[in-house]
Amino acid sequence: MTTLPAVRRASAGTLSAYGIGSVGMGVWVTVPGLLLLYFLTDVLGVAPFLAGLTILAPKVIDVIVHPLLGSRSDREAVRLGHRRSMMTRGALLGVAMAALFAVPGGLDGWSAAAWVCCWLVVGNLLFASFQVPYLTTASDLDIDYHERTRVFVYRMAFLTVGLLAAGVIAPALTASGSRAAYARMAVVLGVVIVITAFVAIRGVRRLTAETGVRAPETGAAHSVLDDLRVAWRDRNFRFLALSYLLTGTTTHLFLAALPFVTDHIFDDKKLTALLMGLFLGPALVAGPGWRALSRRIGKQRGLLLCQSIFVVGSLVLLAGAAVGIAVTAPAVVALGVAFAGLQLFAFSMVPDAVDAARSAGVSRAGAYTGAWTATEALGTALGPYLYAGVLGLGGFVSGTAGEQIVQPHSALVAVVVGFTIVPAVLMSAAILLQRRYELDSTAS
Repeated sequence: MTTLPAVRRASAGTLSAYGIGSVGMGVWVTVPGLLLLYFLTDVLGVAPFLAGLTILAPKVIDVIVHPLLGSRSDREAVRLGHRRSMMTRGALLGVAMAALFAVPGGLDGWSAAAWVCCWLVVGNLLFASFQVPYLTTASDLDIDYHERTRVFVYRMAFLTVGLLAAGVIAPALTASGSRAAYARMAVVLGVVIVITAFVAIRGVRRLTAETGVRAPETGAAHSVLDDLRVAWRDRNFRFLALSYLLTGTTTHLFLAALPFVTDHIFDDKKLTALLMGLFLGPALVAGPGWRALSRRIGKQRGLLLCQSIFVVGSLVLLAGAAVGIAVTAPAVVALGVAFAGLQLFAFSMVPDAVDAARSAGVSRAGAYTGAWTATEALGTALGPYLYAGVLGLGGFVSGTAGEQIVQPHSALVAVVVGFTIVPAVLMSAAILLQRRYELDSTAS
């Protein structure tokens, strides 16, 4: 009888140390995604179209930089035996976080937009320096299909903590709407980013020691363009990434739209923190449930289910805008449960694609992760940009802190349509792409 090799498993403590890095990364993803567009239009007086462009333009650089860092990460892994050097440099992200919202008092309009754009570029570069090798670690581990999901359950749990803490604390700290409040908020959360990053670096060291790693190709001095060609030729990875581009665009549009809905539709800025809590709170407990379901039906079906829930929930929000918070709140909870699965399944499927490519003789985990995080970064900007475009088409009027502005009816319609119908359409398109993915297994 042939004895199957034992499945390597990391300890809960090690996975927790690794996952803590997602707390700080969740802060960076959430705060600009949730507040930056509103900060630009309603605090700094930046017009919607320019505000959207301010957030989108730095992401164009990201699309180039992330694959570069992915290839560099592979080369460092071959040369040094690990990817932690890049992560250490990326821990400086906390400084960029503080500077992003510390806009000098003499700047508003286009000059304030220029300040924010420059620091967003710096922050995104530092984020990529940490995130690319951090996520690639999961693809390096010598573990199986279901154990990869377990690794990402821990990561998603801590990511959700970061998202939830930032999503509730940041709006609460900035409720006054003053520039000083935004600056103080950014300093506090910037410290969190730095601390959690260094904890995660230690966690990565322990994790790779416990499970073992499968290194990239020894001749990994390949070109970035070659890396991109390899990743793009992988049919399953291609459709997974394209689907996640639309998924990320949808979820970040939701985040960017939320402060506008609570302020201009419900006329209560404090609801932003409440609804963010309702959105992200369920995700803290939904992860293990989605993991259990994936063992029965596979990650692909689980992801398609989550995407479908998000479509229905977005349409229910349309009724909520008319009826009130009694309808909106339960819909947001359902979207939060779906959001947990969207993240867990999609991210844990990337190492599956890497593992399949490795079996075919291609071992470039950093290249795949670089392409993936570039897709993720683009989605985080496209969401706010699309919502800003909808606001602009609706005639939304920007203002500065403390200024009272009456929005035209068309602008209020734009606030609602961009929050409900547009996300439903985007996520429906994501489903069509995800259905083309064929690399899945329910084997235990």
